[in-house]
Amino acid sequence: MRFSYALLPDYPLQESLASIRLADELGFHACYAADETWHKDMWLLFAVAAGQTRHIRLGPSVSPVTLREPTLIAQSLATLDELSGGRAEAVLSSGNFGLLAQYGIDWTRTRPLSRVKEALHVVRTLLDEGTITHRGEFYRYDGLFTFARPVQRRVPLKLGAMRGPRSFEAAGELSDGCHHALSYTAEAYAYAVRHIRAGAERAGKDWRSLDIGAWVVFATGPESGPAKEAARSMVGIYASSMPEEQLRRNGVDPAELKPVIEAIGAGDLARGIDLTPPEVAERLSIAGTPGECLEKIRTQIAPTGVNHLICAVTDRRLVRTFTGRELDGVAGVDEQLRLIGERIMPALA
Repeated sequence: MRFSYALLPDYPLQESLASIRLADELGFHACYAADETWHKDMWLLFAVAAGQTRHIRLGPSVSPVTLREPTLIAQSLATLDELSGGRAEAVLSSGNFGLLAQYGIDWTRTRPLSRVKEALHVVRTLLDEGTITHRGEFYRYDGLFTFARPVQRRVPLKLGAMRGPRSFEAAGELSDGCHHALSYTAEAYAYAVRHIRAGAERAGKDWRSLDIGAWVVFATGPESGPAKEAARSMVGIYASSMPEEQLRRNGVDPAELKPVIEAIGAGDLARGIDLTPPEVAERLSIAGTPGECLEKIRTQIAPTGVNHLICAVTDRRLVRTFTGRELDGVAGVDEQLRLIGERIMPALA
């Protein structure tokens, strides 16, 4: 089981850089960040981080092909790969539906999976060949070329997926893996892995060679209660983007979250948090002491075929930024990274 740090670039940038350096020292596989307008620019952050780290891989999880033109993703990836000495990779998706709405884009009219599959082909081609001629449904190029060339022979490109089954199968068939966001039960991950495997086998690939990542809301610390409360403060915000079928696979009745989602949609984050039942937050996060987190990973995630845990570390400062809530006793990002690196990662090596 590999471990990575999912960074929301909403901290002062020097603090984010220090946390990335720490994750590198602790042996984390990668640091990922959301390529979204809501946050500080992850490409610039990772360009600086590339020169301050030695081993950790860097890239977007996810980059939205509906908003960022795929040839520009390829250009940025190749540049980051050179800066980092061959440590760049990316996860592509159609994008955060809430963010698309703020751009006036109705995601139901974008044919998201078809668009992502075509964008994957575009990014792969331009990275591998440096030029592309393509006449597709969404993208067209006539001899487009770039002098931005990666160091790696093959920059890993993966797909982000939540709904399924076609998105999981596409990831297995066409890409180097899948990052499955916001699932926490053995049933949900077994479902995803089953379809990733079907796609890989259709393409004649060994599914076990793929990067099968679990992107999870994560909070840990010496005390269980504050960590779980930090996670509860963020669960409703994340869960509001989860499809109903995904909620059900995680043992959550969508009706339970309807009042939460309505409050958050109306901009009342504080009420949304208050309405989030602790038992739902427990199901939709990995939170508590390192021992509690380790037990959930061992019982709900590791047995399913997932080989990569991507920890969206949630601390007091992030909760305050997103919700205005002040929580006492919650471990900071760096303390949580140390607890993961020293108490959890060795147990699953």
